[in-house]
Amino acid sequence: MAAGAYGADLPAVPEWLNKGDNAWQLTAATFVGIQSMPGLVVLYGSIVKKKWAVNSAFMALYAYASSLLVWVLVGFRMAFGERLLPFWGKAGVALSQGYLVGRAKLSATAAPGGGTPAATEPMYPEATLVLFQFEFAAITLILLAGSVLGRMNIKAWMAFTPLWLMLSYTVGAFSLWGGGFLYHWGVIDYSGGYVIHLSSGIAGFTAAYWVGPRLKSDRERFSPNNILLMIAGGGLLWMGWAGFNGGAPYAANITASIAVLNTNVSAATSLLTWTCLDVIFFGKPSVIGAVQGMMTGLVCITPGAGLVQTWAAVIMGMCAGSVPWFSMMILHKKSTLLMRVDDTLAVFHTHAVAGLLGGVLTGLLATPELMAMESPVPGARGAFYGGGIGQVGKQLAGAAFVIAWNLVVTTLILLGIGLFIPLRMPDDQLMIGDDAAHGEEAYALWGDGEKFDATRHDVSRGGAGGEREMGTAEQRLAGMGARGVTIQL
Repeated sequence: MAAGAYGADLPAVPEWLNKGDNAWQLTAATFVGIQSMPGLVVLYGSIVKKKWAVNSAFMALYAYASSLLVWVLVGFRMAFGERLLPFWGKAGVALSQGYLVGRAKLSATAAPGGGTPAATEPMYPEATLVLFQFEFAAITLILLAGSVLGRMNIKAWMAFTPLWLMLSYTVGAFSLWGGGFLYHWGVIDYSGGYVIHLSSGIAGFTAAYWVGPRLKSDRERFSPNNILLMIAGGGLLWMGWAGFNGGAPYAANITASIAVLNTNVSAATSLLTWTCLDVIFFGKPSVIGAVQGMMTGLVCITPGAGLVQTWAAVIMGMCAGSVPWFSMMILHKKSTLLMRVDDTLAVFHTHAVAGLLGGVLTGLLATPELMAMESPVPGARGAFYGGGIGQVGKQLAGAAFVIAWNLVVTTLILLGIGLFIPLRMPDDQLMIGDDAAHGEEAYALWGDGEKFDATRHDVSRGGAGGEREMGTAEQRLAGMGARGVTIQL
């Protein structure tokens, strides 16, 4: 390390660089990255049926890796570069030294007609912003994958991820964050309620429709193969959300502090609300339900995390734990469309419904003081603070654009891929799962919830032969346990 790394006027420490902001932004990016890797990789690999553990985890892993290359080649500047269209930026690479070491710019956030950017430009290099925004792009695709787990052809998924990132995600990101028409109109999306969660929920639901359902046996019984790991993955997701919402102001400032506190309050409130509803209606608390409640609380607060008071975060958490619960547990069973579309992890309810709910509540509850720190529109505020119904109307209109774009573009991408690659694995491979898709399995022994049958495994015969067989089986089990292989009986 250079001895003068902290000296003044060094090439690596230009006058415009705020070391604290840069350090926090890199930390926040790492937190968001941990949500995906290993957070959602672990969550997906454990929340599904045993025979789909490897495939589900790999879909998340592949989406993360492929997104990064697409992002630095064309995606970042399509989402945060110079304006090409009211909803899209000009494509370009983010790979050269000259571009990445300069101060980060959000040129399209300048008011139409010229002038300085409406948002304060970050006081760190472009490379930091590229990394931070990549983590958001990647997690959006991984969340989308939750809708098609357990049957999508992995080769079709490999083709889908770069196309969707370029043609769908970048449009939402530019329109709401990068300086597009929704940004300048004043639609509020503090940290991705629309760009990430509404998009992934609608696109995932659309993809589930076109890919087709799982096998009937899988739809009827799809128990998690490891609930403890599922909780661990969910915990990484919750803790990582500090970077998700805390990094949105692009600085280590007051808004970041408010956002992180509100995020945790909403998540806790939503989890408790969802759990209480499970106890009231079903007689016992569901651990899977608690994780879903945690998720909806995190999603719902995201559009307004740094813009609402903490008592409002409690209200948003209560709404997040009840409205998506109702849509999933009650409305879903009454809707022919929702019952027909096989959304594996209910991403539509946990992300689309919760994201839209959070956007509308933000239009009601955003305070003028906190909005003044973030909004490009002077005097913007929620309806409960004198903003009128107009802000709620803008929130609904912005959501309608995101929904329509994702529905149409996701459909076109999948129909195009389907001309060359089957979107769904054939039934004979679906019966097998991971071994058919990858030639690998997550666990060494027997199937999902299968009881150990002594007669099937030749260990019930009497006499010396039976004792030898039993001894061999016990030795085999002991050896597997010693090597750290999970044993399911």
